[in-house]
Amino acid sequence: MAACKKLLLIDLKSEPMETRTNEYSRKGAMWELERNLDQPMDAEAGRLRNMYREKTYPTILLLRLAFQSLGVVFGDLGTSPLYVFYNIFPHGIEDTEQVIGALSLIIYSLTLIPLVKYVFIVLRANDNGQGGTFALYSLLCRHAKINIIPNQHRTDQDLTTYSHRTYEEKSLAAKIQRWLEGHQFRKNLILILVLFGTCMAVGDGILTPAISVLSATGGIQVEEGRMRNDVVVIISVVILIGLFSMQHYGTDKVSWLFAPIVFVWFILIGILGAVNICKYDHSVLKAFNPVYVYRYFKRGKTSWTSLGGIMLSITGTEALFADLSYFPVQAIQIAFTVVVFPCLLLQYTGQAAFIAANTNQVSHAFYISLPAPILWPAFAVATAAAIVASQATISATYSIIKQALALGCFPRVKIIHTSKKYLGQIYSPDINWILMVFCIAVTAGFKNQSQIANAYGTAVIMVMLVTTFLMIPIMLLVWRSHWTLVVAFTVLSLLVEIPYFSAVVRKIDQGGWVPLVFAAGFMIIMYVWHYGTLKRYEFEMHSKVSMAWILGLGPSLGLVRVPGIGLVYTELASGVPHIFSHFITNLPAIHSTLVFVCVKYLPVYTVPPDERFLVKRIGPKNFHMFRCVARYGYKDIHKKDDDFEKMLFDSLLLFVRLESMMEEYSDSDEYSTLMMTLPNNPGISNGGVTATGTSNVMEVMSCTSSHDSIVPVNSKSNDTGSSQVMPASGQMAFQTVGDEIAFLNACRDAGVVHILGNTVIRARRDSGFVKKIAINYLYAFLRKICRENSAIFNVPHESLLNVGQVFYV
Repeated sequence: MAACKKLLLIDLKSEPMETRTNEYSRKGAMWELERNLDQPMDAEAGRLRNMYREKTYPTILLLRLAFQSLGVVFGDLGTSPLYVFYNIFPHGIEDTEQVIGALSLIIYSLTLIPLVKYVFIVLRANDNGQGGTFALYSLLCRHAKINIIPNQHRTDQDLTTYSHRTYEEKSLAAKIQRWLEGHQFRKNLILILVLFGTCMAVGDGILTPAISVLSATGGIQVEEGRMRNDVVVIISVVILIGLFSMQHYGTDKVSWLFAPIVFVWFILIGILGAVNICKYDHSVLKAFNPVYVYRYFKRGKTSWTSLGGIMLSITGTEALFADLSYFPVQAIQIAFTVVVFPCLLLQYTGQAAFIAANTNQVSHAFYISLPAPILWPAFAVATAAAIVASQATISATYSIIKQALALGCFPRVKIIHTSKKYLGQIYSPDINWILMVFCIAVTAGFKNQSQIANAYGTAVIMVMLVTTFLMIPIMLLVWRSHWTLVVAFTVLSLLVEIPYFSAVVRKIDQGGWVPLVFAAGFMIIMYVWHYGTLKRYEFEMHSKVSMAWILGLGPSLGLVRVPGIGLVYTELASGVPHIFSHFITNLPAIHSTLVFVCVKYLPVYTVPPDERFLVKRIGPKNFHMFRCVARYGYKDIHKKDDDFEKMLFDSLLLFVRLESMMEEYSDSDEYSTLMMTLPNNPGISNGGVTATGTSNVMEVMSCTSSHDSIVPVNSKSNDTGSSQVMPASGQMAFQTVGDEIAFLNACRDAGVVHILGNTVIRARRDSGFVKKIAINYLYAFLRKICRENSAIFNVPHESLLNVGQVFYV
């Protein structure tokens, strides 16, 4: 068979050749050749598409998952009663109505934010069961072209996990989509908003263990009044070290241990609250009347500043969304509405009743209100629940960092799967120890629950505001909600969150600066890494090698083709990377089979294994060149037991078989074809190609290397419109698919070499001072300490070849 028979077969119909020749410049014709010789993978993506359905859970299993979710998701919300009232009234209480007003604010904050906003609205904005800031961003990226790194392709939309909508031209959603896509500034603004929310969520992961454990261990001072605060801090630090040291066991192994603890905790605080209501002051039930919220604010400035403490009652809500990957939405909704919400209302109401009757015992009110016989058991359960609360935010931090890493916004760190059953349960040792160091520093540095609470409140409200702003385009584009519903959601959310935000801003100098410093540090790292990644991709795009040049070298590529397979890694999903030309111009030999491997992450939570690899041939068969695009979602992880090389080779063999079947059972003129214009050679443009075999004039391109060029050769067609072309350089084409498979197996047996490009970016001499610091020092340092691709794909060192190059931005 002709090596190039799929390249050129055109129906010129009645249009003169001269007209078509004059229409296209050399540049346009070369681009058309590039597109034809390295075609997109639409057909391959279509073949891989299979049926996908969301999981449905039996009622018994759903109830079991709801019980288990208590041990992972709700610990932070459940431990808030330990420190809320103390931070609302750090200077004491004036009268009972002040307590009722604060309780009324707590009740309606819990109702509007965790229950209405998150449990019943925001949780629905999950990305196939994945939550968090980056999950919202990935949804937006699929419905509007706002992804900063433009490595997406229409074939990605064929994935079964890639859900998106199309809009009518004049619809509001279409207008919003065009507005978001219309300017680079808007895309950057959304990215910065997402990065800011992510950094604040990481700060939340640092502060939650500190305040939860410190508040729980503070109960010792109720029984042992002479114990100094330093001793409590030391005990808290020891517990934190133990907590972070056990993270490598994974959530799957400890969730069944945590779930009973948290369940007992919620039942305990619910019963205790009901008992305190009956025992001390049932008049606090008036707090369910929202009029007392208005009366509370009428009391003056002190009521406004106390909002920072009231807001602590809803901390943990943001982790509820970020931890969504561990359990289905229905399970979390059942657990919150049946157990968490009523028990929290009972506890806060009962604690308010105790404080109203004992106005001078606000500090450690929870422990003081306990009956003496159950003080120490309650202390043990409270400490265990605080550890669980810390676990929820730590797990959420791992999930957020993994999402940021996959979307090119965080340096490559080690990610470990801790469960074979659940995709989302992961552990990052690097992030774990960083969190531990910062958490211990905050605990030992402040030693004061109030200052940590101020810092905690700042981080929480920032994440909530980011979620509110991201939900606006989600509701318009993804859900296609009516604008009145979007306005109602936004107004109700901001009506609660803006007052809290104004309150925590006043306390920035009292500890609220801590999460801002953490967020600034992490945001600089993330933005610099993303900027460097973008510049490296732009360099690859602008400097990729012309396919005409590659084909002009002939099947031997101008080198000695030695037995073996060369896997050339590139960030490009189309085209030949510049690193390859650098390689072949400096070495005398190249492997007999070349595969350009592009590993890219898509804005989806996972790519099914059967759809992971897309394979396409580059050029004629006797060039033995292929392209393989390995697609991953932000939850997919390369595990130690993944044989990436074997999976890739199996996909390559499968492609060869499928290609042979298509050639055998299809007419030759079914293939997409192209004519081009070259200097000093007559040429014609690409025309419409069909399977009708009605071409008036046909051209066949013969691929030769005698003059390092591609020469169009006229040839007459046969009855079916097919043509025969012999491969250049005397190399015979494979007679059967078995011959090519045998050839590929022989190449694999000869050895596989992984060729990785090590592209180093440097700032130009005329660049500004900030840019030089960011690129030459910070980005270079991050590249040095992060994991190499060879480690991610488990490439053995004896099979690794690094090719370096430097470019300036």
